[in-house]
Amino acid sequence: MKRLGPDDDPDRLYTVTGGRSRSADDHALDLVTLIVAACGPTPGMQSEHARILTLCRRPTAVVEVSAELRLPVSVVRILLSDLLDGGQVTARHPRVPAAAQLPDADLLKEVLDALHRL
Repeated sequence: MKRLGPDDDPDRLYTVTGGRSRSADDHALDLVTLIVAACGPTPGMQSEHARILTLCRRPTAVVEVSAELRLPVSVVRILLSDLLDGGQVTARHPRVPAAAQLPDADLLKEVLDALHRL
């Protein structure tokens, strides 16, 4: 079992999120949602928020932000929601193909059968 380091301390995570276990608004931040800073850090800002704004000067995936900050994704989502609510970052959600854009199931089966015959 992995020992908790200073960045994994539950008390610290509780403090970072202000005791919240989820954000007030559900922004549906996927792991691959790209976050882009709309402004720079300001004096007096929470250090994690400032680090996110610095890190996201270029589009950065939620999972990358989590890795760079060495914080759980759940905590990063709460922090990002704070910044989204304040208009300090924008989120670019991944595109989901519409059902009409997906190939026909019968065509895929024919391709699979043809590959098996090779």
